[in-house]
Amino acid sequence: MLSNFMKGTILAFLTGLGMMGNIFVFVNYMLIFANTEKKSIYLILIHLAVTNIITLLSMGMPSTIAAFGMRNFLSDMGCKIFAYLERVAPGLSICTSSLLTVVQAITISPRHSNWRRLQPRSSWHLLLLLLFFWVLNSSIGMNLLLYITSISMNISKGTMSDTTCHFRPENQKIKWTFLAIMVIRDVMFLSIMGGASGYLFLLHRHHQRVHCLHISRSLYKTPPEIKAAESVFLLMLCFVFFYWIDCIFSLFINTFMENNAVLLNIRNFMTLGYAIVSPFVLIHRDRHLTECWKAL
Repeated sequence: MLSNFMKGTILAFLTGLGMMGNIFVFVNYMLIFANTEKKSIYLILIHLAVTNIITLLSMGMPSTIAAFGMRNFLSDMGCKIFAYLERVAPGLSICTSSLLTVVQAITISPRHSNWRRLQPRSSWHLLLLLLFFWVLNSSIGMNLLLYITSISMNISKGTMSDTTCHFRPENQKIKWTFLAIMVIRDVMFLSIMGGASGYLFLLHRHHQRVHCLHISRSLYKTPPEIKAAESVFLLMLCFVFFYWIDCIFSLFINTFMENNAVLLNIRNFMTLGYAIVSPFVLIHRDRHLTECWKAL
């Protein structure tokens, strides 16, 4: 009981902290996006904050409530909604992070580069891409609506293991088909993210050399676009770190240590890691957000 109380307290603190950070980022970037020149990067960051909020609500909140002993608080419909959002949120996160890295790499690429031709001409082009991400990831999670339900004292080994939600027997062909689609999606967007990040890193080094050659080091100030590139690169590293940690723990839990409570708890925290850390990376890197945060 004491361990569950401690787990619930830590989850409540981390989930609340992540929610506060993401809502703060969402509100500030919405104000910037509405009142200044509409830059593509702000729209993507707004969507990333929304995705993080969905992640924290669908993963953090049910686990927190269940840890305090309320294991039968979700109805059948509630289980379907939370499990569905839990499946959709990670896909939205990887797609949005990949798009953010690509757009930032295009933004700081040389004007004569072919990459500039791919730069979104307006925010509406990005809205269509974000809508496509929603359609793609919503389709991938459709099978959960058929097989997940709520039955008291019957805890699943699946994604909602901290609640009364559990999976009914599922058609194996359908299960492996959806799993294969998820793997293909992750590999594709991780590859895009990795390629764009490598290009972004090379461009960043090039910009630093050029500015250092033309400006005295004592007078050198990092241009805004370089600061933005550094922030995006840092976000990408955070995403990759938490993604692979989650994959490793999932592999161990599902293969060797299904009933290891310690590994299950660590995986729960790691799953929420990116959604909690990413807004504070942005707050730390963005001077406007930092000033607003201090004022708050």
